[in-house]
Amino acid sequence: MIRHVSGAARRHPVIVIVLWLAVTAVAFTAGNGVFTRLTTTVGTTPGSQSDRTAARLDRAGLNPPSLTAVVSGRPAGDPGFRRSVQRALAEIRGHPEVTGVEDPFGERAPKAVSGQSVLIGVGLAPGTPKRVEHRISARLKRIDAPRVVVAGDALTDAEFTEQAQADTRKAEIIAAPLLLVLLLLVFGALLAAALPLVIAVIGVSCTFGVLLVMSLVTDVSVSAIQVTTMLSIGLAVDYSLLFVQRYREERAPGGDAGAALESSCLSAGRTIVFSGLTVSVSLLGMLLFKDPFLRSLGVAGASVVLIDMLAAVTLLPALLALVGHRVKPAKAKPRHGRVLAAVARTVQRAPLPTLLAVGAAFAVMAAPVFGMRLVTADPHSLPASTQTRQLQDAIAADFPAAAKPAAITVVTSLPPDDPALAALGGRIAEVPGVAAVRPGPSRGGLTVVNAIPEQATNSARTRHAVEAIRGMDDPRIQGVTGDAARLADYRDALAERAPIAAGAVMLVTFLLLFAFTGSVLLPFKAVLTNVLSVGAALGIVVWVFQDGHFVSAFGLPQLAGIDLTVPVITAAIAFGLSTDYEVFLLSRAREAWLDGGDPRRAVAAGLRRSGRVILAAALLIGVAFAGFLPAGFAPVKEIGLGLLLAIALDALAMRMLLVPAAMTLLGRAAWWAPGPLRRLHRRVEITEAPAAPGLASQRT
Repeated sequence: MIRHVSGAARRHPVIVIVLWLAVTAVAFTAGNGVFTRLTTTVGTTPGSQSDRTAARLDRAGLNPPSLTAVVSGRPAGDPGFRRSVQRALAEIRGHPEVTGVEDPFGERAPKAVSGQSVLIGVGLAPGTPKRVEHRISARLKRIDAPRVVVAGDALTDAEFTEQAQADTRKAEIIAAPLLLVLLLLVFGALLAAALPLVIAVIGVSCTFGVLLVMSLVTDVSVSAIQVTTMLSIGLAVDYSLLFVQRYREERAPGGDAGAALESSCLSAGRTIVFSGLTVSVSLLGMLLFKDPFLRSLGVAGASVVLIDMLAAVTLLPALLALVGHRVKPAKAKPRHGRVLAAVARTVQRAPLPTLLAVGAAFAVMAAPVFGMRLVTADPHSLPASTQTRQLQDAIAADFPAAAKPAAITVVTSLPPDDPALAALGGRIAEVPGVAAVRPGPSRGGLTVVNAIPEQATNSARTRHAVEAIRGMDDPRIQGVTGDAARLADYRDALAERAPIAAGAVMLVTFLLLFAFTGSVLLPFKAVLTNVLSVGAALGIVVWVFQDGHFVSAFGLPQLAGIDLTVPVITAAIAFGLSTDYEVFLLSRAREAWLDGGDPRRAVAAGLRRSGRVILAAALLIGVAFAGFLPAGFAPVKEIGLGLLLAIALDALAMRMLLVPAAMTLLGRAAWWAPGPLRRLHRRVEITEAPAAPGLASQRT
């Protein structure tokens, strides 16, 4: 298959290049429209009680949009200030979409601690156009006061979307020049360095097109832009680096450019295809979760990986067929690979201590994962420069009584004037973890009772309060929703689906690596080491963002927990990329094993020949991920740091130390498979080259 595809690309390079340029132009032009279709909704659990109840509230018009403003900088009792506020509110009440405006000077209105602020709430009718919200916001900001911050619904959604665009642009601006400089250092020539960037540009452009198509059939979150873009850039550079470096090596002895390209297509192309398949499988594991965001990201991410893979095995051969003669061969240096060879010898002299020391270090780094708290995205996920974040901070500072945790929303079938409603509210107030009960709106045969939690939304006490209210077994309670209920349902769904998704990904990864290596133990070892890498990276993310160590370096305060989508996204991508580097290493080790049959020399040769590519690829993809650390959106920072750590730890410790140590201990058993499986492998193996001389000894 690879022989035919890459062969067609080499024979018809102009056609292949024109086709890719056309696809890229269409995908980029149309795909930019995805920014207008993004949603800030993540962490939903379709079919759960919180989801069904929220849908009933929406249909009944009991969950209308609203705006909130804090006007500060002048004494609340200043007559001139009062007149300016009242004029603005009188105009706002004139909008037909406005259902109510809270009087900030009323007796029941919250009073600012400083006496220098007022809090304004504006209720809107369901389906209020975004332009009306912006018009009301503009009028509030014309109040004669030093500072006015306004946020809510469409305004907040717009800020999340704008932040996604800004983060993507910033990451590209930071990563692109750094990648070019590093590629120049790796290859020592501008033309060779430019080829991976060409694939990266095509990958990012097609990413936008994929996300646009996804947005036509399902919601696409603002986070998907950053995550898929960083993944596309990283893998495009990875695959291009592997291919171009192999091509330069094939030309090193003075070989013909055409023969070198053909050989590279067969060897590096096979590795890239298996790598792309394993990374895609890891991402497609997100399809097994209930959250539409995770599902859409899994499909989009897998599509992006396959696009990068296809571009690497078709466009790169086409480009090299035209300009490959101008790409300098790799220099045959007498000391080339000596450092990595020395590392291999050191590891092989003490494989068991190396295995135990590295494994223990990874276990320590992974330990904080067991204390991870999942939280939903809130205004603190945005930069301090945004109106949404400033509003949250202003309320917390000046109106602490209003800065309560989001209410547990209890929906009942009781009319608002029924005495039984007050009795039910009294029972809810007695639930441990509930601080107060407040009556809510009523419409369409439904009445809302708001239970205010004593503690934060993500606390165990609040979760138990949700469970206790649901467990009242009162037929008049139609359902429980709200942030705490949604978080509880999401956690339950993760606990239910995560083992299934992880098991499916591990099984398919095992099968793909068996098809790649013909071994039973190497895939098993790869899965275990990948899990260690993922656990260590997530553990440090928890240690930084949740526990507060060095979190200020990322421009954030200590967070209440880790965004509920971060563990799944980080684990899926990091597991796939760890397998990516495992394939890079095993491809060269397998070549040496089939050629000579000595397991220790095969391990050393695999590390010597692939180590430089793995380290360079990790550095380059690490730069792509690091480009998202300055992002304004906290979950993107968490994912970016998690993936950066996963790549660094995997390349520097796992592939250089632990994997060679494990393979040395296994010896010939590393390549062992039972007779029936060896025969099966001969039938299903994807190979593009004749068997090496040592192959017979391995299979007998």
